Amino acid sequence: MKRRDFVSKGLGTAAAVSLPFLGTAGRPLSAGRESAPPPDGGTSRFKLGYAPPFGLFKAHAGDDPAAQIRFCADEGFTAMFDNGLMGRPAAQQELISRELAARGMKLGPFVLYSDFGVKSFVLWDKDVRAMLVERMKKGVETMKRTGCAQALVVPGRFDESLAWEYQTANVVDNLRACLDVCRPAGLVLVLEPLNPKDHPGLFLTRIPQAYALCRAVDDPHCKILDDLYHQQITEGNLIPNIEAAWSEIAAFHVGDSPGRKEPTTGEINYRNIFKWIHGKGYQGVLCLEHGLSRPGKEGERAVIEAYRACDAF
Repeated sequence: MKRRDFVSKGLGTAAAVSLPFLGTAGRPLSAGRESAPPPDGGTSRFKLGYAPPFGLFKAHAGDDPAAQIRFCADEGFTAMFDNGLMGRPAAQQELISRELAARGMKLGPFVLYSDFGVKSFVLWDKDVRAMLVERMKKGVETMKRTGCAQALVVPGRFDESLAWEYQTANVVDNLRACLDVCRPAGLVLVLEPLNPKDHPGLFLTRIPQAYALCRAVDDPHCKILDDLYHQQITEGNLIPNIEAAWSEIAAFHVGDSPGRKEPTTGEINYRNIFKWIHGKGYQGVLCLEHGLSRPGKEGERAVIEAYRACDAF
């Protein structure tokens, strides 16, 4: 099973790009462009970099990527994201890059490697290592073409026959091999833990586990993507875990729980979380990786209003 069947079916594929930015939470790896002011007639910009995917507002903006970018910019968003960026034709990637750069908008991480069906990072296997390295090379090509400097990695399934400590050491070694490809180009790998209820059998499930991996790898190009929907299910205690892992967090995914819809539809107090993150000076993205609680234009407008309410801290 490939990553984010839910997103690809429910939201459509998202695509966007920014100037390279962000290493440790709130601390850029390279200088980024300041967000442009809203266009004439546009609403005020959000305080944080909430990043809709392409397709989330298609009832309002249609299917044209440029029109969707304009709609999001006019609504005050300063970022977008595209899990499937690597699968887009080069010409489309470049077009979207130009549209976003013209508006000073950022891009959340694209998916570089996320195969839920196989054991990969947990193995000490030369063929697996070679496959991962080749995948990293393709990710670097995408980064160079688009300017997107963050790429998401899910390390795959765990091995029931191998001691957990050996698997952890193998993940660290495989990440270091991948970073030998990514580091010279400036590409940051962000590791995403996923909850075992929705995705049983995966190696990486918890923020403390991801934190330990990043500290073991010991490279500023290996960081954490904290998906707050997943972590509410897996471990809760969201703000304390964000605080404990802050030095290694580079991006967030957003979705309420239960239901994986927009904030205010579930039990997560996103207004308090956003306020806390903003207070830390966070300059990265928070990707809107969720569905709509209602269909059509009414549902899309409800998403925007939910983020306005949660951003009003």
